[in-house]
Amino acid sequence: MAISSSRSTLLVILLLLTTFAAFLLPSSHGAHNHRGRPRTASHNYRDALTKSILFFEGQRSGKLPPNQRMSWRRDSGLTDGSAMNVDLVGGYYDAGDNVKFGFPMAFTATMLSWSVLEFGGLMKGELQNAREAIRWGTDYLLKATSHPDTIFVQVGDAKKDHACWERPEDMDTPRSVYKVDKNSPGSDVAGETAAALAAASLVFRRSDPNYSKVLLKRAIRVFQFADKYRGPYSNGLKSVVCPFYCSYSGYQDELLWGAAWLHRATKNPTYLNYIQVNGQILGAAEFDNTFGWDNKHVGARILLSKAFLVQRVQSLHDYKGHADNFICSLIPGAPSSSTQIDAGGLLFKMSDDNMQYVTSTSFLLLAYAKYLTSARKFVNCGGTIVTPKRLRSLAKKQVDYILGDNPLRMSYMVGYGPRYPQRIHHRGSSLPSKAAHPAKIECSAGFGIMNSGSPNPNVLVGAVVGGPDSRDRFPDQRSDYEQSEPSTYMNAPLVGSLAYLAHSFGQL
Repeated sequence: MAISSSRSTLLVILLLLTTFAAFLLPSSHGAHNHRGRPRTASHNYRDALTKSILFFEGQRSGKLPPNQRMSWRRDSGLTDGSAMNVDLVGGYYDAGDNVKFGFPMAFTATMLSWSVLEFGGLMKGELQNAREAIRWGTDYLLKATSHPDTIFVQVGDAKKDHACWERPEDMDTPRSVYKVDKNSPGSDVAGETAAALAAASLVFRRSDPNYSKVLLKRAIRVFQFADKYRGPYSNGLKSVVCPFYCSYSGYQDELLWGAAWLHRATKNPTYLNYIQVNGQILGAAEFDNTFGWDNKHVGARILLSKAFLVQRVQSLHDYKGHADNFICSLIPGAPSSSTQIDAGGLLFKMSDDNMQYVTSTSFLLLAYAKYLTSARKFVNCGGTIVTPKRLRSLAKKQVDYILGDNPLRMSYMVGYGPRYPQRIHHRGSSLPSKAAHPAKIECSAGFGIMNSGSPNPNVLVGAVVGGPDSRDRFPDQRSDYEQSEPSTYMNAPLVGSLAYLAHSFGQL
């Protein structure tokens, strides 16, 4: 028995060594053959990257700059904030409507920043465009946090806005302003806003150090407000933000997420101590594996695992385990796998805007693969060894599905590939532009076009829509907001993934 046991142990050791060597030998970019030449890619990731960033120009609110490339858009929302005597001009419309929701806008800025921080060095000519997309969001977030212990979290009455189908340039619905403060707190939206400002401060640290300092100083103040006055913003603003951007997951995840970004941006031991003391209370070890605008737990685990794996912060050792648990939930065949992959190969978890889950998960896979490679580590899922190479492969399959490798041969990015959605749920894209139709289109006049089968006249280049259902079906109907509406937070994490893939296949 002893001889058999020894042989068994030896075999396991050899298997582990072989697996370990397999993922260390390729370059850290994981897509080159042994002669050093990039493999042939089935997609033009560089083109998709350019378009994924261009999309944000179509979502801009406010006074558009002279270098605006999405030329069918015009100035809009130029009096935003006046209802409370504050300047809230600028920022982004979240999706296909004309409301500025602060919670998803802040998450968009955080994820665009993380995309640049991890893969911006690979973006070359697109790096400046990505920075401008971030700055359009953070300039607005600075305005929204200009008053201490107050955040202006929304401009526009969503219910009245949704009762109209009109261009942002024409909108005449109430531009009501809503806020959180000491008496009506919002630790979730405040924690996310602090995360966005801190992450962006790192993006601009070298290119614009003064702006970076302003962002970081504000991030610190906003996080203090988030932590001191605790509560979800959808308590006090339920009738306003629900069901659109209710904080379903609570605010604990945003406090952990915000602290994680401030730890990374400041290196101040105060935030490390905060994470160590409060991590478990704030849900660090919970098994909630959906990362998006509402729930940040998984993102915080991956981000803090970098501090352990790459910066060797030993006190954050547990976050490698927490991150591994998330990874194991995604791996088909792993003992703790809980992920549904449809017949066409798409990760499927949400009937409404599933692509936001796909793009955010793909980014986390690529980021974690980068950290694991740096530390020469892998993931052990109950005996199943998962290498960084496997994580990259799973992420690439999801991005390729978005770009057209799916049963319908449909690109779910508008303007990319020969076939893409023509009737997206987006007011500005679906109605004639101001140049084509200078006269105002009234509130209800646009519904005739909304309900028609005609293609959108203005191509919202780079927009990723909600995507197909669990059986890979996509009707391409404008009224179907669950599948046909784009959003800023679907595109933001995809920017990083596309930069990585474009570089890996020698396109950048």
